[in-house]
Amino acid sequence: MPPFLITLIITAISMMITAYIIPGIVISNITAALLAALVFGIVNAIVKPILILFTLPVTILTLGLFLFVINAICFYLAAYFTPGLTINNFVDALLGSIVLSLISSFLNNQF
Repeated sequence: MPPFLITLIITAISMMITAYIIPGIVISNITAALLAALVFGIVNAIVKPILILFTLPVTILTLGLFLFVINAICFYLAAYFTPGLTINNFVDALLGSIVLSLISSFLNNQF
């Protein structure tokens, strides 16, 4: 199986686990999780570098902690464009992006 598909499936599984852990995040089905993983990958590839570039002074000032906010914005944006993925508020997006990155890292290291 190509590495892209493996990463997509791992991200979708990570999103399902994150939705189970964080009560403010709802994923309706596995198709929505796969679509959300695809949209999240596209947002991370296109929008995230632009956000990092524009917020570089704030990121340096906070010693990199503002990157958590950028990840939450990307996660919230992916939920906006994905039917079947709902995030209630920004705090849920922030916690969800942290949990998602931890679970994704763990699963990517296992496979």
